Amino acid sequence: MKASEIRKMSAEELDAKLLELKDELFKLRFQQTINQLENPMRISAVKKDIARLLTVKRDIELHGSES
Repeated sequence: MKASEIRKMSAEELDAKLLELKDELFKLRFQQTINQLENPMRISAVKKDIARLLTVKRDIELHGSES
């Protein structure tokens, strides 16, 4: 997910996507623990997506939606 795609989302969509990604990260970590994870790189990709969402969300809080 790219930052430009994230900036086009509304606040409600950002919150929903953040919850979805956190849930996916939990499930991936659980799969990793029981050795059923097929793609270990997916964990880092999800973590980066969460960081992007939080960064854009904070940017909107500080500067408003015009940035």
